[in-house]
Amino acid sequence: MKLLIVDDHAVLREGLAALLRQFEQAADVLQASDVAEGLRLVEANPDLDAVFLDLNMPDEGGMGAIPVLAKRSPQLPVIVLSSSEDPTDVRRALKSGACGYVPKSASPRNILSALRLVLAGEIYVPPILLDFSPAAADEVDRVTSNPGERLTERQTEVLRELCRGLTNREISRALELSEKTTKSHVTAIFKALGVVNRTQAAAAARRAGIVT
Repeated sequence: MKLLIVDDHAVLREGLAALLRQFEQAADVLQASDVAEGLRLVEANPDLDAVFLDLNMPDEGGMGAIPVLAKRSPQLPVIVLSSSEDPTDVRRALKSGACGYVPKSASPRNILSALRLVLAGEIYVPPILLDFSPAAADEVDRVTSNPGERLTERQTEVLRELCRGLTNREISRALELSEKTTKSHVTAIFKALGVVNRTQAAAAARRAGIVT
C-alpha cells in the first residue's frame, strides 16, 4: 500500500505516518509539506492508494487542490484531515471531490476506519455533517436533485448491478472492468446520489427512477 500525506505540520505528518504503518506494516507513506509538492508526488507515483490532505496550508489551500487532484487522478481517493469541524467545510470538500473528511480531533481508530471505508470504495462522512442548519440542508437537497443526470452511462450500469446486490468483484466480472475501475465508479455514484453506502445508493436509485 502506498499513501500520501499533504500537511504543513511535520509533527502531524510523522504521527499520522506512524499510525498508517500500524494499519499496514509494509505501507509506503510519502509526505509533502505543501500542495505543490503533493501534486508533484501524485504525478510521480501513479500507484498511490489514497491521499490525506490538510485544508489549511500557507500556499494554495487544500480545498482548491481537491478538484485538481480529482481531475489529474480520478481514481485516487482524497481524504481530508482538517482542524475545521465546520459542517460547511465538510460539504464543500465532499462536493469538490473528496472521498472522506476526518477532523484532526478524531481518534486513531476513526482515522483508520475512514481509510478502510474509502479504500473499499465508499465515502466517509463524520457525525458533524449531521449538524447542518435548515438553510444548509436546503442547499444539499438542491445539489442532490436529479442525481441520474450526473451519472455516466457506465456508472448507471454499475449502479444497476450494485442494486442487484453484487459486490465490486462481481460487478467487475459482469461488466468486464478492473476492480479498481469499479471502485472508482462506485465512489462517483455515491457522490452523485449524495449517499454514503450501498444500501442508501440502491434506495436513492429507486427513488430517482434510475432502477425499478
